[in-house]
Amino acid sequence: MKDIDLLKEFLEFPRWTSDPVFDKFKTIDNHVYREAEDIQDGRRFLFVNGQKEKKVVLVAHADTAFYCREKHSVEVEDGCFIAVNEAGERTLLGADDRAGCAILWALKDSGHSILVTDAEEFNLFGTTWLVKENPDIVQLLNQHQFMIQFDRRYGTDFVCVKVVSDEFRDYIRENTNYSESKSSTHTDICLLCTYICGVNISVGYYEAHTVNEKIDYNQWLHTLNMARRLLSRDLPRFEL
Repeated sequence: MKDIDLLKEFLEFPRWTSDPVFDKFKTIDNHVYREAEDIQDGRRFLFVNGQKEKKVVLVAHADTAFYCREKHSVEVEDGCFIAVNEAGERTLLGADDRAGCAILWALKDSGHSILVTDAEEFNLFGTTWLVKENPDIVQLLNQHQFMIQFDRRYGTDFVCVKVVSDEFRDYIRENTNYSESKSSTHTDICLLCTYICGVNISVGYYEAHTVNEKIDYNQWLHTLNMARRLLSRDLPRFEL
């Protein structure tokens, strides 16, 4: 499947449930899937431990901002994917963060680890549970070189969200050619990174959480290819 077709597949998943995303990732061998007794509030995650000796954790969240129950189709407009409901009206696309999940799927054979979370949009509820109730996973995550979350709007931004050293910030800037945003975005890596640095990187979406949401698929592809190049290198470890 072509990368752009993969993105479209993830964007076509229903937005009111994270189940299709988790079901897809559950097809990966040797995954670890955990959920609380009541997962309606998003207390679940899926982790695949990569095979590389020097590996990073790739993070994305399966939920979207609204549980929009209307059916939708994904269409192309001016180089972007948009969502249209059955009445032909623009509607929520869910690129935040189905676009990040699509990147994780595209990188699943890279030898690096992947982590799919839930309920990020609901004040990090899913990751708060992960950190509190799954210390073995948190310890394992922080044995990696660093973390990359694919959950940032626009095309060529990165945000270090308070889990960064000056050395790591310079490394990301030099090896991605992306520009640091001073946004105070609060996302999963804020809780997950206890000993190692993390960065949140643009995946090409705009006007998230609105009916005008869109994703520039060439910008999404640019980030995916940038990540492929970065992850093919001998990666240093960056500690907090």
